[in-house]
Amino acid sequence: MANMIKPIAPKQQSETLSAVERIGAFAAAARPEHLTPDIRQLFKRNILDSIGCAIAAVAGPSLQALRDQIEEYRAPGRCTLIGGGKTSPDQAALFNSALVRYVDLLDSYMAQGGLCHPSDNFGTILAAAEYVAASGEEFMLALAAAYEIQCRFTACVPVMAKGFNHAIQLAISAAAGAGRLFGLSVNELANAIAIATVDNISLSCVHAEPVSQWKGFSPGITGMRTVYAASLAKRGFTGPRGLFEGPYGLEQMFAQSIPVNWEDPALDIVKQTIMKKYCSLIHGQPVLEAVLDLKRRNSLTTDEIEHVRCNVFKPAFEFAGGGSFGPKDHPEVKEQGDYNLKYLVAVALLDDQVGPAQLEELRIQAPDAQALLARVDVHPDERFSARYPQELGAAITIRTKDERVFEDSER
Repeated sequence: MANMIKPIAPKQQSETLSAVERIGAFAAAARPEHLTPDIRQLFKRNILDSIGCAIAAVAGPSLQALRDQIEEYRAPGRCTLIGGGKTSPDQAALFNSALVRYVDLLDSYMAQGGLCHPSDNFGTILAAAEYVAASGEEFMLALAAAYEIQCRFTACVPVMAKGFNHAIQLAISAAAGAGRLFGLSVNELANAIAIATVDNISLSCVHAEPVSQWKGFSPGITGMRTVYAASLAKRGFTGPRGLFEGPYGLEQMFAQSIPVNWEDPALDIVKQTIMKKYCSLIHGQPVLEAVLDLKRRNSLTTDEIEHVRCNVFKPAFEFAGGGSFGPKDHPEVKEQGDYNLKYLVAVALLDDQVGPAQLEELRIQAPDAQALLARVDVHPDERFSARYPQELGAAITIRTKDERVFEDSER
């Protein structure tokens, strides 16, 4: 059985506590009664989605390379590698997190100035739970606490708009979830969070062109660090208590206060997560839905298409339409393909779907896809930008070679 969480003293809810202590107290205080039946059902949905994503990625070439490294380092342990084998909890956190992320179908949480993928916590929490032989209930509670922590931070801080990557808040949440499973006290949880986060300041340039393999593996390394940090905290290692509000802490780095209410015990943020239908960044989901609907309703063939215009909300343009993260004219590899609205629209029109097969290098580099993506333009639209993140909107216009025009004016 997993170690029991140590009791929380009343003073640990005091405003005099540091932010990392209050987050540690929040994680430790999660109880089964906070998971109502509807919340449990949603977590089961998201957990099954994460497992499905991981299974779909097992044969990925990058994952095989990672498995080869794990084998070379020969870390013994009792934690399962999805797809077969056992290793140490930190290596399992790395590998399984990378699997969940690889096909880009994982869940998302949207906020002004950024986003996060709560299921990035899954591989880490699974490894920690297996390591301590936790029950399913204990696993779900730790995962729910991690979801809540990561999303609350994301809602409060425009991490990506300020030039940083959402792996920062993942370090906080995954360390808290893993530490809870390891039976850490609130004091030890605070140290685990501080240790894991202070050296995990991640930059949003990981999303810039040419997008590299590291975009998808960064969360796995974060998970690996958080497991190790939680283990060290249990052995008495301390981290900077002023991680948030102290000199040169996160508040100074982000140039704002971070007023999250960590005393609220709710574990219902999963209601605000979004599930994906297509293998694409979350910003591409409404675009692909509109493009495919327009093609099917009008019985269009790709041979007829002369030009496609996509009007999208500003973050979609910046990340994946040729905005501030770089041009999207010549994708070559998977990591560029799933972050490229021009390619995604082109391959959706050609193949009538966007799944794992559409992210293979040979498909991305194929002449038909490259030719069609050159006839796709992406533009920011104030209408959709004003509604983001409450709504993810897009409008598509397809012009044919014989001058017919088809529009999906607003979605």
